[in-house]
Amino acid sequence: MTLNFTPAIGALAALDLLRIEIADAVAHIRLNRPAKRNAVNDTLVAQLHSAFVSLPEAVKAVVLTGEGDHFCAGLDLSELSERSVAEGVIHSRTWHAAMDAIQFGRVPVVAVLHGAVVGGGLEIASSCHLRVAEESAYYGLPEGQRGIFVGGGGSARVPRLAGVQTMTDMMLTGRVLDAHEGERRGLSQYVVANGAGFAKGCELAAKIASNAPLSNFAVMQALPRIADLSQSDGLFVESLMAAIAQGDDAAKERVRAFLEKRAGKVGKAS
Repeated sequence: MTLNFTPAIGALAALDLLRIEIADAVAHIRLNRPAKRNAVNDTLVAQLHSAFVSLPEAVKAVVLTGEGDHFCAGLDLSELSERSVAEGVIHSRTWHAAMDAIQFGRVPVVAVLHGAVVGGGLEIASSCHLRVAEESAYYGLPEGQRGIFVGGGGSARVPRLAGVQTMTDMMLTGRVLDAHEGERRGLSQYVVANGAGFAKGCELAAKIASNAPLSNFAVMQALPRIADLSQSDGLFVESLMAAIAQGDDAAKERVRAFLEKRAGKVGKAS
């Protein structure tokens, strides 16, 4: 699918470690440190946070990619500095805020993965709602070999996708999963040929952007929280969310249009 993207303007254009373009209701946010394999430093984390809390109102879905040969090779170790325990906690929480702005922001996000999806790169990918992996993609969590621990939300998000056992194996042994193994374990929902990821991501994002905004909001905000509740509490929250979504005026219009369209088809068939 081809969308006609044009560069973002205003505050989004000033985020120099990202390239942001917009086509109608879809935004394309690209990690833009190709010489560093899009490794994450503090500035990139801050700019990701700023981008996702500053999206124009017209944007209804986002495609997130990485410039160059890799999606993201993780933490930029060349900029790793010694921190006190208190400073380390605060630093980790800034990552959490950025990842939360992606997962629990205003619009669904489709990540297109290729090359390295490692460490912090996997943490970013796991905060997105859909993940399309090209066959070149590979997943790793090398923190165990580097004497550190995930700090960007990976311990909360990756096990929900691939299971605690898979993450334990990856962190303790340095095991790397290829694109197909990653899909089987839940790290992506789609695997496509190399070079085909962006078109697939745009196709999915355009479809998502055409949904009722409140329905998208319910899927993003309520569904993961319901999964963390007991069944009885989850069912009660589901009832509330279903009533809210169905009571929305835009949703009522969509249902009426669907029923009128179906009635017209039945009439033609008879």
